Amino acid sequence: MKHSAEYDAFTKLVDRVIAVPRSVIKERVEEHRKRTAKNPNRRGPKSKISSASSHASGVRKKRVA
Repeated sequence: MKHSAEYDAFTKLVDRVIAVPRSVIKERVEEHRKRTAKNPNRRGPKSKISSASSHASGVRKKRVA
């Protein structure tokens, strides 16, 4: 069966992506998370790691209205 050049290029690209081991992908994702955590100007939700330590003591601050 004959395929278009675009289909062949796509198939080759997918094969290259699938050939990357999962361990390599996990390492790269973890490195990226560490780099983005160091950026103080990043947008979006912040990680909860730093705020969790304040709740570990069980002391809650009272709100003043």
